[in-house]
Formats: sequence, structure tokens, C-alpha cells
Amino acid sequence: MTSSTFVASSGDGYEVQMGRWSRRLAPMLIEFAGVGQGASVLDVGCGTGNLAFALLQNPKIGKVSGIDFSHAYIDHAAKRSRDPRVEFKVADACALPFADASFDHTLSMLVLQFIPQANRAIREMRRVLRPGGVMAAATWDVRGGLIFYRMVLDTAALLDPGAIERRARAYTRPLTRPGELTRAWQEVGLQDVIQETRTIRMDFASFEDFWAPNEGKDGPIAEYVVTLTGDMRQRLREAVRLAYLDGEPDGPRSYAATAWVVRGTAPL
Repeated sequence: MTSSTFVASSGDGYEVQMGRWSRRLAPMLIEFAGVGQGASVLDVGCGTGNLAFALLQNPKIGKVSGIDFSHAYIDHAAKRSRDPRVEFKVADACALPFADASFDHTLSMLVLQFIPQANRAIREMRRVLRPGGVMAAATWDVRGGLIFYRMVLDTAALLDPGAIERRARAYTRPLTRPGELTRAWQEVGLQDVIQETRTIRMDFASFEDFWAPNEGKDGPIAEYVVTLTGDMRQRLREAVRLAYLDGEPDGPRSYAATAWVVRGTAPL
């Protein structure tokens, strides 16, 4: 079984599709986790490195290790790196290449929901966490708090019967619903577990800015759009465009995007 269902093609593609938004969420996750210092921090599913680079803004962080299943994303992150405190490597979140109790903190942002055996990845994050360390993660509240996603998938489900099942899978990904992260953290023996939400704004300059990532090669929506015939793709694009315009001229729009965040502490 693959350790990731996320369609990954290029670092530049990911940055347009999601990276620009993960940069906004990363400081919120770090603050929520209470990661103010530490000799070593692990970023599981680091993608193009936005959480890792946000951690490096703190001079009290000694070293950050970022791992991801995608060679393309790791190459992109490594090329961006200028700080000797960070390293990026291709690795499987379900089989982390680190010894037990290697890190002061283990974090993961917007990736656990794309790991079919997410419980294995969570156990691995816990295994490499030192006693007293904090383990934290964020996943989108897709069903209740990700407006741009629903605009596309809800519209697609009205036009294409084949999109109904795809939408259902997207809205029921593991660890994206109330309480699921809490239970997962408690099951691996973490203490003082707290699950909350954090909301960012996704700001688009125009409908083209909104739609362009869907014609790319990264992420679940692009994975769906590429399967459509030219006519169906154009019908979907036009229907989503009307939803984006919403009775006003084309131009900037801002949508809320809410993520679940969870943290817990390893017993001493």
C-alpha cells in the first residue's frame, strides 16, 4: 500500500496549489504547539518546506529535519534552503528513518489525511519523540471549513454523477472531522491532548488565480479535473466561475479556510 494518496508533480505546482496557504498556517501551528525552543524538530510530510522554514525563524531551534514521500517536493525544499540547521530527505512517514526518542518535537501539517495508514505515521511520530516533547499536527476541516474546496467539488457533483463519490471521499478523509485527531493522539499515549481550530484567509486576485491550480498536476482537485473531457471541463470551469463572481465583476476574493490543530505531550 502506498504511503501517500496525494498527487505530487512539482514543487512549483504545489506552491500555487497549496504552499502559499500553508505558509499562512505554519506560524499558527507552531504557536499552538508551543514550540519555542528545542535541539531538534521533525516535520513529517514537509512538502516544499514551509513549516520547516517557519520553524527556522526562531533562533532557539537547533535543527529541523523535514521528510516527505515526494522526491519533487524534497528537491524543491532543498533548493530553497540556505540555513545549515535544516535538512530535507525523501522518506516514508510510516517508517521514519530515525532512532527512538530522536526529537524534542514532532510536527505534521496538512498531510496525515492523505496517508492511508495514518495510524502508523502517528505511531512513528510518537516513537521518535523524546519524553516531555510535544507532538502536533494540522489537517483541513474539509467538510466544514474549506470554502474553496467545496466551491469546486460541490459544483462538480451537480454536473458529474461520477464526482459524487469523489466528493464523499474528500469530505470523509481520516483525521479531518471533530474529535478524530484527539482520539488518535490519546491512543498513542500522549498526555494533555488538546484539539482546536485555526483559520486563515485564502486571498485570490481573480478567478484565473483561483482556477489555475485546478488545471495543474498537484493535489486532489487537479487529479479530478484532468479526468474530464474538454466539454465537461469547460462546463465545470464556467459553473465555478459564476460561483466565484457571485454577481460582481471579476477581481479579488477572500475565503476562510479552517484547519483542525492538535497537540499532546509525551510522558516523562
